[in-house]
Amino acid sequence: MKDHRLNDTEKGVLVTGGTGYIGSHAVVTLIAAGYNPVIVDNLSNSKVSALERISKITKKKLPFYKIDMRDSAALDKVFQKHPIASVIHFAGLKAVGESVAEPLRYYENNIQSAISLCFVMAKRGVKKIIFSSSAAVYGDASIIPISENCFPEPTNPYARSKIIIEQILQDIHVADPAWRVILLRYFNPVGAHQSGLIGEDPQGTPNNLMPLISQVAVGRRKRINIFGDDYPTTDGTGVRDYIHVMDLAEGHIAALKQIEKTALKKSTQKPMIINLGTGRGYTVMEMLHAFEEVSGKKIPYRITKRRPGDIAACYADTTLARKLLGWKARRGLVDMCADAWRWQSRNPQGYP
Repeated sequence: MKDHRLNDTEKGVLVTGGTGYIGSHAVVTLIAAGYNPVIVDNLSNSKVSALERISKITKKKLPFYKIDMRDSAALDKVFQKHPIASVIHFAGLKAVGESVAEPLRYYENNIQSAISLCFVMAKRGVKKIIFSSSAAVYGDASIIPISENCFPEPTNPYARSKIIIEQILQDIHVADPAWRVILLRYFNPVGAHQSGLIGEDPQGTPNNLMPLISQVAVGRRKRINIFGDDYPTTDGTGVRDYIHVMDLAEGHIAALKQIEKTALKKSTQKPMIINLGTGRGYTVMEMLHAFEEVSGKKIPYRITKRRPGDIAACYADTTLARKLLGWKARRGLVDMCADAWRWQSRNPQGYP
C-alpha cells in the first residue's frame, strides 16, 4: 500500500479535555506531527492560560471552546464549524479517592460525557476515536507486569467509569464496524514539556504523587503524605509504572496513525486495547529520592494509612504497544523528575 498522506480534512482532531495535563501535551505533539487540533474543555480541572502556553510553544492560535461534554447541542456546533476526522477523548473526572466519596458524580459526568460525544460523532459521520482509559481498570492484578489480557477488576468508581466507557465504545463498533476505536490504558503520567511552559497543575490538593512532591519542593506544602508503608513491596510503599507525559502524548500520535491506516482497509478492525507505560515500576520512596537528587531539595514526608481503592503494585506489559503501534517510552526517571521540576520551579503557583 502506498504511503497515505493526510489532506486538510483528515488532519482535524477534536481533543476533549485539551487544556488539561495530558491533553495539553497531546495538543502540542499533534501540532508537531502535522495535525489540526480543536480543543474542547469545561476548565473544571484546568485553566485557559494553558492555551496561551500551547500557542507559545507551537506558534499557533488554536480553536478552543469552553463546553461541558454533556451538552451535545454545543458539541455538535463544534463539529459543524470544523472539519473533524478523529477524536481523542481525554475529558473526565479522574481522582480515585474523590470517586469513592462521590460515585454518582463520577458515573454521571464521565459516562454521560462519553455518550454525548458518541451521539454527536455518529450524527456527523466521525467514526475514529482514541479513548483515554486507565490502568486502574485492572484493579489489584494478580499477574505483574499487567498485560491487556488481564481481566479488568476495577476497585473504585473512577476505574469502573472507564471500563463502562470502554464497553460502550466496543458495543458501538459491534453495531457499526466502520467505527475505529483504540482504548489506551495509561499507567501514571508524570513530568512536563521540556520548555517548562506547560505541566501538571491540579486544582486544589493534588491526587497524584509527582505534583505533591513538586509543590513541597517549591514551598507550597510542608510535606507529602505517603499512604501506607506496609504493602508487599521492596520498601513497603506502593509501586507504580510512571511514564513521561511526552512519551504518553507520542503514544497518541502512534495510535492515531494506526487508526488512519486501518480505516483505509475494507476489513473489520476490532477495537484495540493497548497499555501505555514503561514496563517497570518505582516505589513512592524511589520517586521521592529521585526528585530530591534532581532538584537538590529535601522532601519531608510522613506515613499515613492506606487510601481506599489503592493497590500495592501496578506496572505494564508494553509488548502490544510495541507490536501494534511501533511505540515505546523513551524517557527515563531522571527526565521525568527534571522536567517536572523545571515546570514547577518556573511556575511555583502553576498556571496564572
